[in-house]
This record gives sequence, C-alpha cells and structure tokens, in this order.
Amino acid sequence: MSSGIIGLTDWLNTPPGTYLLDWERTHFDHAVGNVFGYHALQIGLPALDTLHANRMPHRWLAVEPGDFTEPDDLATAKDATATRRGSSRRAALMTHSMALPFPENSLDLVVLPHTLELSLDPHATLREVARVLVPEGRVVISGFNPASLWGLRQRRGHLYKRWGYDSLFLPPTGEFIGYWRLRDWLRLLDFEVESGQFGCYRPALTSQPWLNRFAWMDRMGPRWWTIFGAVYFVAAVKRVRGLRLLEPSWRARRPSGAPATAVINREPASRAGPRTGR
Repeated sequence: MSSGIIGLTDWLNTPPGTYLLDWERTHFDHAVGNVFGYHALQIGLPALDTLHANRMPHRWLAVEPGDFTEPDDLATAKDATATRRGSSRRAALMTHSMALPFPENSLDLVVLPHTLELSLDPHATLREVARVLVPEGRVVISGFNPASLWGLRQRRGHLYKRWGYDSLFLPPTGEFIGYWRLRDWLRLLDFEVESGQFGCYRPALTSQPWLNRFAWMDRMGPRWWTIFGAVYFVAAVKRVRGLRLLEPSWRARRPSGAPATAVINREPASRAGPRTGR
C-alpha cells in the first residue's frame, strides 16, 4: 500500500487529480456534515481532509505504516492538506486498516477515501470497519470506477506497459473495485446502502485547458451516462438485526385510552293502575 499511496498523493497534484479532489471534497462535506456522534475516523489519503465539515468532538486521521518513506513526508502531506483546507490536522495514529486499534462498537463514522483500492485485502478492511462501528454507525467510501473513461484508459495503459510503454493515466493503486461489487460486499456485512453517486465525467486528459473544454460533460453525465463517472461515492449504515431503539425514560407517554364503561339501559317500570277497594 505504501507505493500506492505515494503515487496517488503525487498524482493528486496534477490537473486531473485536482479536478478529482474538488469533486470528492464537496461530496464528503455533504455526506459527513450531518452525521452526529462522538468518534470519527478517516483511514488513509491525508491529502484530503474528509472530516472537515463534521462536528464530532473526536476526529482522527489514521495512515498505514510505510505510507511515507521519510519522516518528513507525513509533515509534507499535512502541510498540503492545511493549504487546501485551512486545517492543521495531522495523522493521529499509524495502523493497518485490517487491524484497527479500537474496541468493538466504538466509532460512529469511518471514512475510506480510496482506502479499499490501496488495501492488501479490501474485504478484510471492510470487515474491520463493520466491527468497530456502532449499530447505526456510518461508513463513507470513494473509489475509482473501472467502468469509466478513466478506467478504460488505465486498462489500456496496463496493456501498453506489457509492450514496454509506460503510459498509465492513474497511479498503480492496486485493484479497482466495481461499484456493484462493493455494494454486494456491504450487504454481506449487514450494511444498508443509503446513497450512491458517480462523478467526474470528463475524459482522461492531463491538460487543464482540455479538461475545461469538457466541463459540459459534468452537467450532462448524471442524466445521460450516470454509471460511467470516473469515481463513485457510497454511504452506508451498519444495521444490527434485532436491535430496537428505546425512547428516553423522561419522554411523556401517551395516555392510554379510557377504560370502556358498561352502560345499563333500564326501562322504566310500567305504572300500575289505581287500586279499587273491595
């Protein structure tokens, strides 16, 4: 994962990388802004502060051991994040995404910005996320879409690389995970997908002027070729079977219905006629 994250961090400084960051930043802010709780964790990609808009009191950034080859690389990544977001957040811990140092049911929100693509075992990473999330906790995931213009350009680059040409458009971040495949994994781990969205519909171009010329594709893409965006965005909730939320004890209960009263209809006795004396 170390070479992948370093390559991805460098690629994010290119025009298509900046274009991708701007789209993801907007959608992460929208997705986590109204998620409440106490503990939130972002795993990987320190160049993007995904928890910037969240208001939880405890927000942490975790990176993988070996993500940074030099001690100063982490500070450089932190400075880049601070420049983009005006934030001073730095990595709080180094840990493997497949073995998080948190007890079960302890986190309210986990964010995975391209983390699964960089993980040696993405399914194990998802299982670990499901373990540490509280019931009704949320996970927000972003990833490259293999069924897109960028994905096709990347597959063509791998083919050319076999012939001796080095023309990869995206960094070698490991295996791209398809959107529907990811939904199947989440369903197997008892997650319920709340929302899924695609974005970045412009072609795989490295020049900023050419990217600007195709800005119209971002307006037309969600309507005409929805599932072919270069990146997808998924928000899911951890469901626990048999869980029932209890209302606070101080909440006034509704008064139960008044007991039914039995009504006895008494007919008036018929008046007797006047007695006649003998």
